[in-house]
Amino acid sequence: MENIRIRELAAADADDIADIYASIVRKSVDMDFKDLIEKHARSDNDICFVAELDGRVIGFMISYILTFGFGIEKSAWIATLGVDPEYMGRGLGDRLAREIFKLYKRMGISRVYTSVPWDSSDLLSFFKTLGFDRSKFINLKKDL
Repeated sequence: MENIRIRELAAADADDIADIYASIVRKSVDMDFKDLIEKHARSDNDICFVAELDGRVIGFMISYILTFGFGIEKSAWIATLGVDPEYMGRGLGDRLAREIFKLYKRMGISRVYTSVPWDSSDLLSFFKTLGFDRSKFINLKKDL
């Protein structure tokens, strides 16, 4: 796994990321998903990395900067991540997160948030190993 290269997301990675995401959630993604990935790649407020092995994207992490919210200072949010199921459990998510954390730290951002389903024990466990804990926020939703 030492041949894995962590690099910034490029718009051309959208198809690979869509394939990884589809294999994780076990359903196909639509063109809007690919358009969203391309938008993240072009944004100045998004910090997104991919893990690449022999020219093939095998993992990704999409995050963004929130400059103002409900009483919190400028912060970062991890929106989503994924690792090709063939490569899960080999530390790719950890490597992607640590690269993102280093960049945010250099930018002066001291707090990173994420949101996961309460019953997703694998995601909760993953983020706990990265040092995440409960925040003072409660996720709210409204069905329309």
